[in-house]
Amino acid sequence: MKTKILQFGEGNFLRCFIDWMVEKANRNAGFDGAVQIIQPIGDELSAPSKALNARGGRYHTCLRGISGGRTIEEIDEVTCVRGVDVAANVERYAAEPELRFVVSNTTEAGIQYVKGQDTFPAKVLRLLKARRAAGLPGLVFIPCELIEHNGDNLRRCVLAHCADDGDADLAAWIERECVFCSTLVDRIVAGRPDPESAERYAEKLGERDEVLVCGEPFHFFVVETPEGFDLEAELPLAKAGVNVVYTRDMQPYRTRKVRFLNATHTTMVYLGLERGFTEVAQCIEDPEFNKFVRKVVFEEIFPTVALPDAEKKEYAESVLERFANPFAHHKLESIALNTIAKWKARCLPVVCDYAKAFGRLPEAMMQGYDAIARHYDSLGR
Repeated sequence: MKTKILQFGEGNFLRCFIDWMVEKANRNAGFDGAVQIIQPIGDELSAPSKALNARGGRYHTCLRGISGGRTIEEIDEVTCVRGVDVAANVERYAAEPELRFVVSNTTEAGIQYVKGQDTFPAKVLRLLKARRAAGLPGLVFIPCELIEHNGDNLRRCVLAHCADDGDADLAAWIERECVFCSTLVDRIVAGRPDPESAERYAEKLGERDEVLVCGEPFHFFVVETPEGFDLEAELPLAKAGVNVVYTRDMQPYRTRKVRFLNATHTTMVYLGLERGFTEVAQCIEDPEFNKFVRKVVFEEIFPTVALPDAEKKEYAESVLERFANPFAHHKLESIALNTIAKWKARCLPVVCDYAKAFGRLPEAMMQGYDAIARHYDSLGR
């Protein structure tokens, strides 16, 4: 396969979402593309990155959950990943003649401009500078960070770093040759399986895959593309059977997903940890905590989403069903990573809209914020 995709981010989510999709595109739609992963942070490869390289980039996904009242557990092998390299070597991939796409998930804090620092956008600029110097065409950026207008913000930050270099010609080339798509991603990825499941999978596969990643069967991908640009023609996701929507305005989809799913996650995470829970499903199984979560969803988030009530109710109930997935083993500690950045991106807009509509703060969501504050306060003692 030809290396067509450069991926900034070696984590579980992209491997169970984007790379899983690329595998489907290769098998079902003739994409014939390989993915080269770049570990965006660190001068040395992490242990999981080394483990993935030791397997030649091959690993398995396991999709587990309830769909239409039917229990699903599907294990599949992903073979499209070449391996993982550190960001210090990113320029060497600029000369790949078939390279066309750059995907990323560097967390909500990743897409930012900090003058003089080697941020993710600064690394992208190094890639593009080498790409232009090689006389090759521009690239299509498909960031998956969960911030509004992620594609537009990545473009803005890259050009800001370019301005620091005083390279007007490179900036003009980027504007002319490159495409930055904003996206919305939706799949709960739990990561590594629990020990009992890991043993069962090892027996079933006939090998122990230390980088196997578990996620839910549900997936939804919204890509906002510029007018006149046909992404599907180059990256045939819909043809491959991926649940993807191409649109000129993704905001309604984003608001629905980020508020009902992600804002609820961030609100509940430290309250759940305080009560001794370790997984999302345990929170939903507990009657008292379930009541709290339903208050967040239906009394506080629901009125801030400007969509028809029937549509909102259907999606909200589906989110709670996904939270209750007994197979996901979605760790609260995983959700708790980068909580402050997540709260600002996910919860603060809900709090502001609720306060504007009702003249008071949303009680349950602020309880979640208080738990976050208690956690960070304890770190400073």
